[in-house]
Amino acid sequence: MRKKVREIADEDFYSLKIGRMWQYFKGESFAFWMICVYLFFEYVRPQSIYPAIDFLPWTQLALIGAFFGCFADRTVRWVSSPVNVLLIIFLIVILLSSVFSYFPSVSYGKLDNYYLWVIIYFLIINIINTRKRFFIFLCIFFLASFKLSLSLAITWAKRGFGFTDWGLMGPEGFFQNSGELAIQMLVFWPIAWVFAHSLKPYVSKIWYRLLMLMPITAVMVILGSSSRGGQIALAVQLVFMNYKVVFKPKVLVSLLVSIFLIWTFLPDAQKERFDSMGEDRTSRQRIIYLENGLEMIKDNPILGVGYFNFAPYFARYYPEDLLVDRVELPHNIFIQVGTDAGLIGLFIFISMLILAVIKARDIDKGAIYFIKNIGLGLNISLLGFTVAGQFVTVAYYPFLWIHLSLLVALTNIVKKSD
Repeated sequence: MRKKVREIADEDFYSLKIGRMWQYFKGESFAFWMICVYLFFEYVRPQSIYPAIDFLPWTQLALIGAFFGCFADRTVRWVSSPVNVLLIIFLIVILLSSVFSYFPSVSYGKLDNYYLWVIIYFLIINIINTRKRFFIFLCIFFLASFKLSLSLAITWAKRGFGFTDWGLMGPEGFFQNSGELAIQMLVFWPIAWVFAHSLKPYVSKIWYRLLMLMPITAVMVILGSSSRGGQIALAVQLVFMNYKVVFKPKVLVSLLVSIFLIWTFLPDAQKERFDSMGEDRTSRQRIIYLENGLEMIKDNPILGVGYFNFAPYFARYYPEDLLVDRVELPHNIFIQVGTDAGLIGLFIFISMLILAVIKARDIDKGAIYFIKNIGLGLNISLLGFTVAGQFVTVAYYPFLWIHLSLLVALTNIVKKSD
């Protein structure tokens, strides 16, 4: 079987010949199967959509299977990267912050919010070690995201592109809230855009149009969500994507038309939310979170107030500044990390973001196989996460950690092929 797998040409993948791709997948290792199963259950969440199958911890079982499968997969070799070091140091800082936190029991109860991503990251970068494996893994990521974007874009269209307070919501899990859902679409659409354009020479017109539905429906979901942060991030992504040629008449006109259409599609109620930014109760509370979060970091610069201690610390020391029913998380990834792990943790976190940008640019220089400008797509995704992350608390959601794992896995594949 392994011999047959090797005979499948790259062009069969780029042409999206499903039968050939399935033949390859069947001949792959158990570890690869399990890491793909993990991604499917984490992103599609069928166990949430169909409660009848929610009788086992599917994602945990898939990760355990992937871990033990590594020992039987002879292709798995340890992948070295500066990102690895930063992730481990960040974990150590979080552990120290938990020990010395104001509310240690809160910190200990949340440790799995980060250390599980470290485990998942190392499984992905070591198992996804060939371009065919990467292609299939990326396709699963696309299909899972596209399932969300297509169904929710249709839902929004059935509403007459109208506005609701809750926006659009995904299945129970990381993407249920409209703000987190919008970030997943911000991460998804730039890579999907690059993917579709890169495969255009290999696929039929019908396939190409289907591929283009991925970024189009993702942008629709961002517009249909009630997330102002997500919509601002989308605008920043579009400007960044075209900044080199933005002043060329054709590009400038196209960009202005796109912005006009986006603004036209926004419901009136959503436009009113932009008009009230900084004045409504939600905005004022988040500004207070920001101000008091900076004060917390200033007073506790080394390790912060403690991992996930922002809410109980705020409730104890700033009760007079609460405008809502209960204290929430700080709605800003940098304030979240700074209060969780101090300036040390914040420096490491920002270093990971910067290193990710540099690594993505290096991939472009390596003229990666089936995707031209993949580094640009990854960096636009990261930009969307970072900008939207100024409005929501998503430092320990899958966005950054899956992004880093894909990036390091691909960097390793490029390096092996040189």
